[in-house]
Amino acid sequence: MKVFHLSVECYPVAKVGGLADVVGALPKYQTKLGWEAAVVMPWYDRPFVRDHAFSLVHEGTFYQGSELLSYGVYKEDHQVLGFELYLIKIPGKLDRQEVYCYPDEGEQFIAFQHAVLAWFKDKAIVPDIVHCHDHHVGLMPFLMKYSNDYNFLADVKTVATVHNGQYQGWTHWSKAILLPAFDSWKWGLLEWDGLINPLAALIKCCDAYTTVSEGYLEELYVEANGLQHLFYDERNKSIGIVNGIDWEIWDPKIDYTLFENYDVVQAFSGKLKNKEALAKQYKINPDRPLLVFIGRFATEKGADLLPEIILDLTEKYRDRLSIFILGAGDPAIQSRVKSLVDDGIDNFDVFFGYDENLAHWLYASADFLLMPSRVEPCGLNQLYAMKYGTLPIVHQVGGLKDTVIDLKNDGYGIGFDSLTITEISAAIVRAINFYDSKKQFEENQRKMMQLDFSWDKSAAKYISLYNQIM
Repeated sequence: MKVFHLSVECYPVAKVGGLADVVGALPKYQTKLGWEAAVVMPWYDRPFVRDHAFSLVHEGTFYQGSELLSYGVYKEDHQVLGFELYLIKIPGKLDRQEVYCYPDEGEQFIAFQHAVLAWFKDKAIVPDIVHCHDHHVGLMPFLMKYSNDYNFLADVKTVATVHNGQYQGWTHWSKAILLPAFDSWKWGLLEWDGLINPLAALIKCCDAYTTVSEGYLEELYVEANGLQHLFYDERNKSIGIVNGIDWEIWDPKIDYTLFENYDVVQAFSGKLKNKEALAKQYKINPDRPLLVFIGRFATEKGADLLPEIILDLTEKYRDRLSIFILGAGDPAIQSRVKSLVDDGIDNFDVFFGYDENLAHWLYASADFLLMPSRVEPCGLNQLYAMKYGTLPIVHQVGGLKDTVIDLKNDGYGIGFDSLTITEISAAIVRAINFYDSKKQFEENQRKMMQLDFSWDKSAAKYISLYNQIM
């Protein structure tokens, strides 16, 4: 059986967020379970592409509106990621460095999908499943069923995964001329609130849709940036499947990025050695518990609350805690965080930007991970943290609520229900007090590290879904 995953992100080729981690892992584990899994994504001028061998396997052309576009399909030669990887290159459209933020990105995404369809037609490729990740490839099920040139794919089953329902790819109807010719009687499947809405089209036209946690699926029925009624109406073809983590990359026992590797038995001492090494480069005290935030500076992630949280904690608990932040994003948030660094607060440091190796090192060094997210469809950071023996302190929403059970409920993390500085600080103080109970804290570290959030389970659920719809 053959499944093609279509996405604009895939780790380690191009990563902006958790979408890349999922697309970089799920196909590998599906391959291990006997499926032929492949990823198709845009070509990027990035280190992975430059450093690995690719072969041109197909060339072709198509019209996007009145513009004739040439495209090439490049296949990675050695399956270094554990699955087939194809890159679509279109000069002037899909040959850039960044994934997002270009003024014509809507046209880029249309061109990407059109090129995939043209390639399938030219090479007579008829997969068993086409798995579409988020709105960037949301037009595929519609075009497979109702476009004049590509409806030979009409019987191919399609699965949609909603990684974040807040972003929907809204496009003015003037852009409809850029789409492959389609049955105009079906235009309503593209429309939502007077615009072409690729995410809405994806949910309407796919054979099944998934969200990246059960909790997030329930939340989409209530609030989905205007699509909540659609998600609810189409609920009979929905399922929530929690993301997994790739234990070949995220395992402190074999993680080559760490100062000191460790397993369940040496968890506390191994983490302390990593923290001590971290303290030689950054302004933290290795003798105190370390709280970290890793993520985008965005209100969605609750990052706008960080300055107040830091001020509150450093004023009241200066002698009991170190804090480290790894992130970048909203300039206003970043400026406020930088001002705290400039103030020279003790036992507090920041790395602005994103560094994958440093992220691994922080998970291995930290005692607590803070996630004050307003929206978190699944969340991977808390799963990485627990695998590394780091206690997550989370807002109980979406996938965080599904995966982090509070200590008071015989769990292994700490949750809070409202995004107030008082409640967040109280949750952190609970964590500090728990840290002081060394025996129980170390037992909880070992408990977290043995939880099974592997992709083996999640990949099997996706394959079960594929079999159901086929």
